[in-house]
Amino acid sequence: LPGLHVFAIAFALEVSVGKTNTVMALNNSNVLLPCTFTTCIGFHDLVFTWYFNSTELLTPHPAPLQIYHGKIKNKATEPTLVSRNPRVDFVGSTTKKDNNISIVLNGVEFSDAGKYTCHVKNPRERNAQHNATIFLTVVHKMVETDNTVTLIIVGVVGGLIGLLVLFMLIKRVVLFIIKKTQDGKKECLVSSSGNDNTENGLAGSKAEQKAPPKA
Repeated sequence: LPGLHVFAIAFALEVSVGKTNTVMALNNSNVLLPCTFTTCIGFHDLVFTWYFNSTELLTPHPAPLQIYHGKIKNKATEPTLVSRNPRVDFVGSTTKKDNNISIVLNGVEFSDAGKYTCHVKNPRERNAQHNATIFLTVVHKMVETDNTVTLIIVGVVGGLIGLLVLFMLIKRVVLFIIKKTQDGKKECLVSSSGNDNTENGLAGSKAEQKAPPKA
């Protein structure tokens, strides 16, 4: 039924290795391989396994392909180790907010480059299984990114913004000077108009008005 199908999707097990599934590591360094899982209905006796260059996860594999194997009883307990490659350490935690089952591969070599798959099986979801993959590249040295073009673009944009701000400041100063000049001219016109009215004895002036002659 469609309703049951939507319900199953909502509570499905999901596994994630982050926003990007590619990792670059320097030869003879230690590299983190991140992995987290989510499940809306919780888990019990959950099993997780890290595989190296494995394509078929539902069939038994030789020991070398299985680099870390662990179990988690429930949300209140940390994972227990079942088996692992001596060069692999567990660095995650399942009692905190994220169900983190990340590992660290120590002293990576060029032969370690390849595909690493984080596989999770949750018996509480009728043995639902899900996995996510990371591709590891091992290099002799890290290549520095040339940021010259970026710096030029940032400089040009910054210069244009600076010119725009300077133009706005100059515009405000000029408008302020013009306004002051116009206000001064208005004051002169008002003063001159008042003096003319007084001297000519026009209506509204300060000159005394003579009384009309008696009949």
